[in-house]
Amino acid sequence: MDLASKKTIKELLRKYNIKPSKRLGQNFLIDKIVLRKIIETANLSTKDTILEIGPGLGILTIELAKKAKQVIAVEKDKRMCEILKEVLKDYKNIKIINQDILSYKLQPTSYKLIANLPYYITSLVIRKFLENPPVGGPPKETILMVQKEVAQRIVAKPPRMNLLAMGVQFYAKAEIVSYVRKKSFYPQPKVDSAIIKMIPQPTPKINTKKFFQLVKTGFSSKRKMLKNNLELEKSILEKIKINPKTRAENLSIQDWLKLYDEIYKK
Repeated sequence: MDLASKKTIKELLRKYNIKPSKRLGQNFLIDKIVLRKIIETANLSTKDTILEIGPGLGILTIELAKKAKQVIAVEKDKRMCEILKEVLKDYKNIKIINQDILSYKLQPTSYKLIANLPYYITSLVIRKFLENPPVGGPPKETILMVQKEVAQRIVAKPPRMNLLAMGVQFYAKAEIVSYVRKKSFYPQPKVDSAIIKMIPQPTPKINTKKFFQLVKTGFSSKRKMLKNNLELEKSILEKIKINPKTRAENLSIQDWLKLYDEIYKK
């Protein structure tokens, strides 16, 4: 069964009386070059457990199962799970779970996270698995296919920093591996995508709640200067060599950490 074929996809969807859901971001990958790129990026071994979010019709799931020890495929759409049971029936190392990933509780294990995520859920998934990871810890590696613009926001540096970039880069090293044209999917979405890879990194031993409250306040009004958003004395910023007239998007994570230390130092 060629799951990269539009004809095959249409036949499967027709058989189960399913129309792709825009709300769930059901755009199925039909580009085998992109498929190989994701597999190469994941750097799989026979010891790996893979958590795949939104397997769709299973084109990526099959390739993951060929190289990994186990694939846990979490699919929110019950109708899609019925197709997956048919398509993946010959693979004994795939576990299909019909559940919303945001409520799914992963058992403590070492794993890699791989997903093709719609826009509305991207930041929520990142927050769940990086900022508030399961008991077993964050994924060893995370490979996501997301909208191109979202990927660019995630890897942004000053002067284009943003809250999403701060939330990711505080916990992980993130890089865009490749861009993916919209014609690589069926149905074709309106925008291009990107493959992004994230690897967890050690985080500073600080009160992260206070740190991100500070950051969010700094970003609260984009037009205001940082000292006005934070209601800080000019001298505090000058002491750590930050221009009092600068805006939040111009600061790196290291700048924010210096500011945190200055404000909350003992």
